[in-house]
Amino acid sequence: MDFIIAAIITVVGISTPILLAGLGELVVEKSGVLNLGVEGMMLLGAIGGFGGSVMASMYGLGPLAPWIGVLTGALAGMLGALLFGFFALTLNSNQVATGLALTIFGTGLSSLIGVSFVGRIIPQFGSIFPPELARDPILKLFFGYSPIVYFALVMVFAVGWFLRSTRAGLILRAVGENDLSAHSIGYSVVRVRYAAVAFGGAMAGIGGAYFSMVITPMWAERMTAGRGWIALALVVFAGWRAGRLLAGAYFFGVLMALELYAKAAGFSILPSQFWAAMPYLMTVVVLTLISMRDRVGLNAPACLGKPFLPAT
Repeated sequence: MDFIIAAIITVVGISTPILLAGLGELVVEKSGVLNLGVEGMMLLGAIGGFGGSVMASMYGLGPLAPWIGVLTGALAGMLGALLFGFFALTLNSNQVATGLALTIFGTGLSSLIGVSFVGRIIPQFGSIFPPELARDPILKLFFGYSPIVYFALVMVFAVGWFLRSTRAGLILRAVGENDLSAHSIGYSVVRVRYAAVAFGGAMAGIGGAYFSMVITPMWAERMTAGRGWIALALVVFAGWRAGRLLAGAYFFGVLMALELYAKAAGFSILPSQFWAAMPYLMTVVVLTLISMRDRVGLNAPACLGKPFLPAT
């Protein structure tokens, strides 16, 4: 029983940052924008969250430091996303190249800033439920997680409801399906896409902050280890649906947990080179599917990756 409980908690921990980043990218792609900079935004969020938490604790804000770290992580990811938006939406640069550049930029900048935070210790989140619930061997499966885990689960339903049942979600989907028609009836395509890109950056930033503040509460370069690429691929494989994205994130978490426990037992299910290469292989597959979406019947937003060029 202890093994099963520990395995489930591990799966949830591995899956949460992928789920957060994937939900943000889902909204971005629904608006017709393809942002391949998820990995870079997660790394910016990781250093933003860790640095914000360290600085908050230095100024005597210990109990609030983790929450401040989440906010600074979200802000860091959002700023990276808005930088992408300036080039891709305002200057109409190639979205694929700009997203890749954002990943390179986020990786380098996070490493540069992170040098001053190596070896620092940050305060941990307190439980949002009574401690007795988290100590119970069974109830901790439901009440023993970081607040970010519950936030991610709530956002699955919130994003699904927003896209399916609200007027703003309908406008966003209309912009992603036919930007010229949305523009012709008075909606600002660029503003809608900027809002979606900013939301996607904030969610990726929170996912990155989860790495540096919860999974491994210390700073290390490239700690996301390609999870941003996994999140990007899961959006496509989930058919741009929030519920399927949740299932995909937890399925990947199960695979990773099995590998971790197999290594702890002295053997490996799959070679380590496979896990190192998988994020990039999945990215190649995703880009291939998107480019062939009409042939393979992919239910992608019609304007995905295409610049908005209103008729003059």
